[in-house]
Amino acid sequence: MHPGTRLTAWELTRPCSIGHAVGVASLIEQVDQYEDFLAVRHSERTCTSYRTDLGQLAAFLSTRGIESADQVTVTDIRAWLAQMSDEGKARSTIGRRTSAVKGFFSWAHEQGLIPTDPSRALKSVKTPKTLPDTISPAEARELMDALGAIAAEEDTAVSHRDQAIVEVLYATGLRVFELCSLDLDDLDRARELVHVVGKGDKERSVPIGVPALKAVDAWLARRSELVTSRSGAALFIGERLGARLDPRVVRRIVHRSLGLVDGAPDLGPHGLRHAMATHLLEGGADLRSVQEVLGHSSITTTQIYTHVTSARLKAAFEQAHPRA
Repeated sequence: MHPGTRLTAWELTRPCSIGHAVGVASLIEQVDQYEDFLAVRHSERTCTSYRTDLGQLAAFLSTRGIESADQVTVTDIRAWLAQMSDEGKARSTIGRRTSAVKGFFSWAHEQGLIPTDPSRALKSVKTPKTLPDTISPAEARELMDALGAIAAEEDTAVSHRDQAIVEVLYATGLRVFELCSLDLDDLDRARELVHVVGKGDKERSVPIGVPALKAVDAWLARRSELVTSRSGAALFIGERLGARLDPRVVRRIVHRSLGLVDGAPDLGPHGLRHAMATHLLEGGADLRSVQEVLGHSSITTTQIYTHVTSARLKAAFEQAHPRA
C-alpha cells in the first residue's frame, strides 16, 4: 500500500485473514451511531421506534453468531422477517421493521462500514390501508358533555385538566406527543390558534376553537395546584410530580373518557385525531386544509379520510335507498 492511501471505514475494521477483527464495531455500537444520525433528521419517537426494531434484529443475529453489520447477509435478514411472520406479527409491523433495516444498512454502506448493502434485495412490505376506527359527531358531543359535567361536579385540577386534554385533542387533531410538547405560550387566544412543533420539527398553527379554549382556561385556573419545580412552561403537567405530562398518561385519560359514552369504540388519542379529520371532511372542509391542520407532509396520507367518509356514505345509501 502506498503512503497516504486512504482506507474506507469498512477496510479499517474488516476481519483479517486469520479470523479476528481489527477494531470491528459491534452491531449494537453501529446501531448507536445510526441513531445519532437519525436524531438530527427525525422525531424522538421515530428514533426510539427504529432503535427498538434494530435492537431486536441485533439480538436475533447474535443467536446466529453475527456480531457486526459486515457479517450480515440478506438471508439472515429474511430469516428474521420470516420468524416475525411465523409469530403472527402484523404486516404493518413487519413493514416498519423492513424499512428500519433498509435504512440502517443503506446508511452503513454509505458510511463505508460495510462493503455491500445486504438489504438492497429486500422488497418493502405493502400494507393495505385500513379505515381507522373513529367516533361519530354525536358521540363526540356526548363525550365532551360528560367530561364537562364531571369537571363541574368534581371541580378539581385533575378533572379540569383531563377535560381540556380531550377537548384539545378533538379540536386540533394533534398527535399525542405534540399535545404533550405544548408550552403555555403556544396558545394564541386572540387568533384562536395553537402553535405546534410536529414530526421532523415542522411547525404549524392549528385552529383550536372556543370550547377547547374555555376548557384550557378552566384548567389553567387550577394548574398552580399541581405545579412543582419540574413543571417549567409545560401546558399539561402530571398530578404526582408536576412534570410535563407523559403520552402514556394521556392515552389512559382518553381510554377512560371514552368509556363514558355507551357504544363508543375504545380509542386512544389517535382515534380522536381520526375523528377530527373525518368530521371536518364530512362537514365540507377541503382535503388540503385538513392536510395542513394534521401536519401531513403528503396529501396521500390525508386521503385515507376520504375513504372513511365514502364508506359512511355507502353504508347510509345501502341502508336507506330503496334500490340499493
